Amino acid sequence: MTDKIIKSPSEKILASRRDFMKKAGLGGAAVAAGSLAAPAIVRAQAPIKWRLQTYSGAPLGAHVIKPQIDAFNAAANGEMEIELYYADQLVPTSELFRAMQNGTIDAVQSDDATMASPVDISVFGGYFPFATRYSLDVASMFMYYGLDEIWKEAYGEVDNVTWLSTGAWDPLHIFTVNEPIKSLADMRGKRVFGVPTAGRFLARYGLIPVTVPWDDVEVALQTGELDGVAWCGFTEAYEVGWADICNYALTNSITGAWFGSYFANTESWNKVPPHLQQLYRSTIDQSHYYRNVWYWGGEAKLRVEGEKMELTQLPAEEWAQVNSDAQGFWDEIAASSDRAGRVVQIFKDYAAVQEKAGYPYR
Repeated sequence: MTDKIIKSPSEKILASRRDFMKKAGLGGAAVAAGSLAAPAIVRAQAPIKWRLQTYSGAPLGAHVIKPQIDAFNAAANGEMEIELYYADQLVPTSELFRAMQNGTIDAVQSDDATMASPVDISVFGGYFPFATRYSLDVASMFMYYGLDEIWKEAYGEVDNVTWLSTGAWDPLHIFTVNEPIKSLADMRGKRVFGVPTAGRFLARYGLIPVTVPWDDVEVALQTGELDGVAWCGFTEAYEVGWADICNYALTNSITGAWFGSYFANTESWNKVPPHLQQLYRSTIDQSHYYRNVWYWGGEAKLRVEGEKMELTQLPAEEWAQVNSDAQGFWDEIAASSDRAGRVVQIFKDYAAVQEKAGYPYR
């Protein structure tokens, strides 16, 4: 009778390793080397550093992006850190796209038009007249109607820039300092700070779009260089202090929500590991959610309870004319390129569905 050989735990582990190595076709020398090898040393890598610039000044940026960047930096646990810069701090806003493309900055939050994106759909970024009525219209058209695929397609043709996500901001109203707008004729000659596409449309009524650095708007309103702003809704006007200077607010909204996007330098984006890419995308979604609630609640509350500006309204027949003019503007832009035509068709399809759905959509 053969005596039972009792092995220690360490001998059993070694025997198991030998059996595995034999089955894998490896020799005993490899087993011996493996058993004697020193454990691998994991060296901590320096954190990935990004510089992100937003279109907005600091008072507004405290709501539209800072919570997201703070959340990302905290959750990245030292593996990555994003430095946040506000409007014009590193480069002028009109140069944001090129600066991101050449790697001067790693990422951008802006609308397409304001930062002069070299794509045929840039005109839709920011405020495109009557493209939306509510903030959720933006997300719905990207998720259900194919705007996301069109944005990917357009930026896929641009070197070293990756489009990541588009969300909604606030509606567009006109706020003026000294003279109210109660008719289309009242717009004539008024110099306003605004975003490109809306300014282009409103110029047909004599409004004069003026571009100044974001941080200079308040002073320009006070000195008379600007007669008003056509840049935002009530929430922003109160938050950044423009409601303290402007005395009148036109309640007719040219469009219901601004299109704003997140972009990254492609080389910088590809250096970010997948789990941090997902974290960044998730905090972008968090930012979209925060903004939707902040704006939506603020717009209604400040219209009703805000006491800093007198509310005015265009006559019904003139407002109907503006709506009609917008349809012609849509057709004009649709004819500019095949892709622009596809975007405008989505706007039309979406609006038709909303109208047929009725309450609470329209």
